[in-house]
Amino acid sequence: MADAETAQADGAEETPKKSLKMPILIGLILAILGGAGGYFAVQMGLLFGSEDAAAHAEEAPLDALPDITFVPVDPLVISLNEDGTNRYLKFRAQLEVEGVAADDVQQLMPRVVDVLNNYLRAVDIALLSETSALVSLRAQMLRRVQVVVGHGRVRDLLIMEFVLN
Repeated sequence: MADAETAQADGAEETPKKSLKMPILIGLILAILGGAGGYFAVQMGLLFGSEDAAAHAEEAPLDALPDITFVPVDPLVISLNEDGTNRYLKFRAQLEVEGVAADDVQQLMPRVVDVLNNYLRAVDIALLSETSALVSLRAQMLRRVQVVVGHGRVRDLLIMEFVLN
């Protein structure tokens, strides 16, 4: 009777060992098949593109640049006085202009400088000190320049130097 119980106990231990081997074996086979399938898909260019597509993209002609001209704005040094402390703002920019309107914008440059000078003098020093405020200031200045020179002539205002000292 003791032999029968021992045999049953040994049989019970062998059964779980066999059931643990089967999922591991199936998982290993699926991992090998998945790896081989992934390798095949990448080599055939099905997954991340092929070398032929990259070579074709390099051979494609470049699009022609639009007819634009950059007109420099005279550098501005603006005196800012707050609580008895003298601070200065050094500002330099360029206007991105349609090629045919470059002469018109250049002719109106004194008005552009005047508008920018007046706007920057009116802005609070605390706002000028904020790093995130430059985007808002740029949009405000661009809008004012577009009003002065006429709609459609100036595409963008590029800030080349903005130093608060």
